[in-house]
Amino acid sequence: MINLKNTLMLLAFLSQISVLSAKVKVEKNINYTPQNDERRQLNVYYQKDLKKAKDVIIFIHGGSWSSGKKDIYWWLGRNMARKGVVTVTINYGLAPDNQYLQMGDDCAQAVKWVQNHIADYGGDPSRIFLMGHSAGGQLAELINADPQYFNRAGIRNPIKGLILDDPFGLDMKEYLGTAEKDDNYMDFLRTFSSDPQNWEKGSPLHYVKNIRNPHLIFYGAKTYPAIQIQSARLEKLLTAEKVPSELHVIKRKKHVGMIAQMIFGSNQLYGYILQFLALTK
Repeated sequence: MINLKNTLMLLAFLSQISVLSAKVKVEKNINYTPQNDERRQLNVYYQKDLKKAKDVIIFIHGGSWSSGKKDIYWWLGRNMARKGVVTVTINYGLAPDNQYLQMGDDCAQAVKWVQNHIADYGGDPSRIFLMGHSAGGQLAELINADPQYFNRAGIRNPIKGLILDDPFGLDMKEYLGTAEKDDNYMDFLRTFSSDPQNWEKGSPLHYVKNIRNPHLIFYGAKTYPAIQIQSARLEKLLTAEKVPSELHVIKRKKHVGMIAQMIFGSNQLYGYILQFLALTK
């Protein structure tokens, strides 16, 4: 797969976005578990004005479950915070040292920390939204749809809505059962093992009947076919379950471009997201 980290760092440099902001603050490397472990840390981006409780977005990064980190997405945190949304970017354990169950537990623990502490940064703990790109979309939907993760975290599911940006792996059973056995395939087995039962258990599409919260879904018109097929299927199944959902196919965009475009604060996805937050009551 394309080197997401290098692409995003280059685009961030070329975009000439100022790191400084008169209104936005950031607190970095907060441990969301008792461990002092950089893979279990998060960053919070927020406005200095804490008078009114604001919507909260927790962003889960992609990277094929084996790479990526929260700090690459500083521009997403700052852009959203400038628009009045408290934004949290998180790390989680990566393969091969961790498989999807541990990754899901990490993400659920991060959500628990946000629910308990985000009011200190002007966020509304009753208005927490999950956002994920690529593998981060799979993890966001997995902990939302399969109750075991929040159960182990000791909380009820607090997620107000989901924002999925080119999510990869919504049905890993389907993908791993049919995909070409290339280097990417073998890399994914480090996360999901070679057991088809684990592929199914790690597939959010197999838990759709548990989902009740609204969804905003994006995929690129030129992204991977599996993402297009499974994103459209998720939206169709949510509609059948009478769950509010909205799907946008973004013209000319490939997989990395679906998140890289958000380096620019004027990008159209921000408009869709802000409207989704406003309409989700």
